[in-house]
Amino acid sequence: MSKAADILCIGSVLWDMLARAPIAMRLGSDSPGRIERIPGGVALNIAMTLARGGLTPALLSAVGRDEAGDELMAACEARGLITDLVYRSEDLPTDQYMAIEAANGLIAAIADAHSLESAGDKILSPLIDGRLATQDAPYMGLVALDGNLTLDLLTEIATSPVLVGADLRVAPASPGKAERLAPFLTNARGTLYVNLEEAGILCQSEFNTSYEAAEAMLEAGAQRVLVTHGGDAATEGTKNGLISQKPPQVAVTRVTGAGDTFMAAHIAAEGRGAPREAALMQALEAASTYASGNTPI
Repeated sequence: MSKAADILCIGSVLWDMLARAPIAMRLGSDSPGRIERIPGGVALNIAMTLARGGLTPALLSAVGRDEAGDELMAACEARGLITDLVYRSEDLPTDQYMAIEAANGLIAAIADAHSLESAGDKILSPLIDGRLATQDAPYMGLVALDGNLTLDLLTEIATSPVLVGADLRVAPASPGKAERLAPFLTNARGTLYVNLEEAGILCQSEFNTSYEAAEAMLEAGAQRVLVTHGGDAATEGTKNGLISQKPPQVAVTRVTGAGDTFMAAHIAAEGRGAPREAALMQALEAASTYASGNTPI
């Protein structure tokens, strides 16, 4: 690597295909709108937000050696991200994500992260071959991790001696993959960033507030949690107590990537030395700014 990384972002690095309509839609709707292709994926969204805040993230992921992959790596490098450690496969295509959003929120989305899942532990090679760490010299820095990895690989990460001293920050990627974070509950590892639905899936329950959800996750074994609930209050909690704060109210124009922005902004705020209350509010403000259609710092 040409420069040292401030944080490792492990998980999905792909192309987002986003379609947005300015009106409410329902099943079968056919509406005019805008369609764009932009760099995305949970790990990449987090890395890009951190880079805008002045940090230097390194990506650990799988990207194909195809035209789409070359374009994606060039886009990442142009944004100040370290791509030297990305596993580039000759056989697997670059992953992609497709979402349709409307005035009434996310209508539908499909995440094709099959290449990342197929690559498996190859993406972690830099953590054992000496480029970042070895079995005898564990990685001790910040790690942002997403649930697009397989359950087996997430379990390995949650119990790996190579990451035993790392500051793990973990997000499920989507409600459909929330159960994959169970190893971080049972092993009391890391800080878990989830929304209310994802917390309910992990705890096999239903919650009305983020506070209730955070309490239940801590009781289930979580070391630390941050639970969001859209425009309602979010809660950050540890065994030493919980705090809740309500995000600024904005007119929502996009939802894809808002959770990733929240997580990245919270990591950045704590990196600047912000106390718990300030870090949570700065993260909520950044996510609200993003959801309103602007780009937060």
